[in-house]
Amino acid sequence: MWVTELVCIVLGWVVVAVGQWVYRWRNPKCDKGTLPPGSMGLPFIGETFQLFRRSKSFDVPLFLTSRIQKHGKIFKTSVAGRAVVMSVDPDFNHYILQQEGKLVELWYMDSLAEFIGQQGPLKEVATAGNLHKNFKKLIHEHIGIESLKGDLLGLMDQVVNWTLESWAASPTGSVEVKSAVSKMTMDLSLSIMLGYDPLNTDPNLSKMFTEFRRGLLSFPLKLPGTVLHSCLQNRKKIMTMIMNTMKSKRDSSSSSTAETPTTGANHDMLDRFLDDKNVQTSVNDGAVGYVVFALLFAFAETIPSVLMLVMKLLPENPLVMEELVKENEEILRTRESKEGELTWKEYKSMNFTMNVINEILRLSGSIGLIRRAIDDIYVNGYVIPKGWTIAVMSTAVHLNPDTYDDPLSFNPWRWKGANASSKNFMPFGGGMRTCVGADYSKVLMAIFVHNLVTKYRWKTIKGGEVYRAPAVQFGDDYYVELSNKEASMDM
Repeated sequence: MWVTELVCIVLGWVVVAVGQWVYRWRNPKCDKGTLPPGSMGLPFIGETFQLFRRSKSFDVPLFLTSRIQKHGKIFKTSVAGRAVVMSVDPDFNHYILQQEGKLVELWYMDSLAEFIGQQGPLKEVATAGNLHKNFKKLIHEHIGIESLKGDLLGLMDQVVNWTLESWAASPTGSVEVKSAVSKMTMDLSLSIMLGYDPLNTDPNLSKMFTEFRRGLLSFPLKLPGTVLHSCLQNRKKIMTMIMNTMKSKRDSSSSSTAETPTTGANHDMLDRFLDDKNVQTSVNDGAVGYVVFALLFAFAETIPSVLMLVMKLLPENPLVMEELVKENEEILRTRESKEGELTWKEYKSMNFTMNVINEILRLSGSIGLIRRAIDDIYVNGYVIPKGWTIAVMSTAVHLNPDTYDDPLSFNPWRWKGANASSKNFMPFGGGMRTCVGADYSKVLMAIFVHNLVTKYRWKTIKGGEVYRAPAVQFGDDYYVELSNKEASMDM
């Protein structure tokens, strides 16, 4: 009898304790003020499934629209075990991004932090702020405006042309756009960052980086069979490749009789990192490797998504295509040498091309710019406590009907005379932490569009379904058939 009573008492205590814990989870308190309104969802799981629910539309995800209607433009939630305040308020977003190093710091959700080394043995040296401080100048020097004006523009043009030519000559008659664009981006990135031959890279590398999208904001569980575990295994392979390349460069440097660092066209970004005394005295080789990995990951994530939408949206919008072809063929007609490569002056003349790219960036949106509060933040009578995560949800900002007329329409003309660098348009971040690869990305996108519309025709063979969850993604594989314009005319 007493055993039964003891079991009942223990079970009752457990039920009460769990109930109190769940209540505290769902109703967090702050001694310094009132938290923003919202729901925390289930313990640990939070509202992650609702956030990533697919919607077959470019429109703002139901997760955001329903909570904006109920709670306003700033609300609390929980994603992948993290307490998060989400904001679609442009003024507050702008304010937050100006407070870098004061009220907030760049932060990554747990899964992405695992990828780029912000957790684990490199946590102290691989914090976002430290890496940004030590490497930003070097990255700008290597892929910034001056480098783009020089050899980098020509290399991009060559890689894009090689890629499109291979697509048109595909023995199967079509190419799967998602993997093909990802491989092109990775080939170029590996050449610029590690000195690899862009025509002879391992195709498995681009596949690995494509898979990282699945684990970007997955639950931080590293058990075998989970998405995060699979992604981390791939990351380990890529990091081994990067570290081996670094060792090879060090060995080559130590055996060389040259007294000065390598320079010129073959001087890749890793060479620049290894030559820089400030980097060598501030961080270890592991942190350098993670910076290279993070840059490869960033380029593999953003650029292919935009270029896939280029392939899909242009044929569906013939007026846009006509204007785009007109602008880019004019560049070819006025070029002094018909066999010449694209120049920086020609790139800067691509006004409508850049409008098209801006419009696709606006429609595609993003998961959000993540910051962590390093002090209590007061907004609209509410407090965001120190340690909470802040997600600037640019998707809803980019599709705000109060800012953009008919926001779901693909209308590049809306950018004519508009300033794309504002608090209502943040495709490459904002504030003090605008993406260091923004110019590199825009130039590569423009070069791809230029060569595509002036030299080729294409049509969809299969797939191409777009969904948002919460960023725009492609569902099934997307196949297109590419043909050379001149060959088509001869026929």
